[in-house]
Amino acid sequence: MIRTPWRRREKPLDHAELRRLLPAPGDPELSSDRLRGLEEHLMTEIRNRTPDTAPDIAPDPLAGPPPAGAPAGDRASRPGRRSGRRPVLVGVAAALALAAAGVAALAGGPGGSGGSENPGRVAAPPAGAVPAPVVQVVRGSTAGLAGAVADISGAAARAELPEPGPGQFLYIRSEVSGLVSWEGSDGKNRSYVDKIHPREVWMSPDGAKGWLLEPHGKGTGRDGITLDDPEGGERTLNSPSHAYLKTLPTDPSLLLEKIYDETRGMGNGPDQQAFGTIGDLLREQVVPPKLAAGLYRAAARIPGVVLVDDSVDAAGRHGIAIARTDESDGSRTEWIFDRETFAYLGERTVQTRDAEGIRAGTVRGHTAVTGRAVVDALKQRPAGSAQGGDRAGAPAAPSAGT
Repeated sequence: MIRTPWRRREKPLDHAELRRLLPAPGDPELSSDRLRGLEEHLMTEIRNRTPDTAPDIAPDPLAGPPPAGAPAGDRASRPGRRSGRRPVLVGVAAALALAAAGVAALAGGPGGSGGSENPGRVAAPPAGAVPAPVVQVVRGSTAGLAGAVADISGAAARAELPEPGPGQFLYIRSEVSGLVSWEGSDGKNRSYVDKIHPREVWMSPDGAKGWLLEPHGKGTGRDGITLDDPEGGERTLNSPSHAYLKTLPTDPSLLLEKIYDETRGMGNGPDQQAFGTIGDLLREQVVPPKLAAGLYRAAARIPGVVLVDDSVDAAGRHGIAIARTDESDGSRTEWIFDRETFAYLGERTVQTRDAEGIRAGTVRGHTAVTGRAVVDALKQRPAGSAQGGDRAGAPAAPSAGT
């Protein structure tokens, strides 16, 4: 059999001819299954990549050596594998929206640049994104940290929190916003965040059933997504349930030792990982009062933790903050508390130095917990609460310590 030899075309194909030869681009709209898959993938990436350090690192304000599970020499030498932090809370919806926008751009959809010089580059920020706010970075200090932690942990221990019964669900409502990575058609990076929007979570006490509603962009869609765990996976510090939290020790030393031990090798270092793990436990759970008090005292023993005199949550509420800066990228995570009641209000992450194309003072993300309750059914809201798509006009401060 004689084969016709391959010959190079004398002229390159022009764009019109390429369009005739290539199949028509598919629908850039992602299915709910694909979005869920993307979310799971993003969550895996988040668990493996999360930092926390500071130019304001200072010695441990509360006496007591590091836990046995985390000798000082070992902390500096461990390789950085980022942790199971769940800033799902702030960033997953934005990341999913950006991923979908990227698909549309590559397919020549409305999000595409339309130019041949920068194919696939998004010419405008993702829908719903706004310029990231820039604030003055207030330097943290260990002065006053011990007293503030004593007040915060005392308020947490006295808190009267809802306790779910059989068949009931924990409900947490927040206002959230997270960083959106965006590169303009000129090739320059700019810092954008999604607009502050509501996020609602329902979880059964054992963590087997749950629902997430964050109808911003393509985060979860209007109806939300399931958080069910039909296989009943093992509960850990990075994948807790309310029932699991009730099994943890409340003594600060034992808590910190367990945290260092279970997160060994994760994150940007043991100290930052420990701080991030505690923050995750506090953010979107109903933590038993004595455990919350122990977690705050444990956090104060982590090297580099400081007190910041003023911070602002996503609802605009000012308060004091327990904070730690990630040495690797200069982002400082701040847990914000009411000045009078010492109730946990929310969290903010601020860039403390120019790094990774993000200027100092940029607010990378912030949250505000506006409600915690126990309800009788999945997707049920407490009486008097705002609907999922509405912004609460005056968010009520959550119970102290959570």
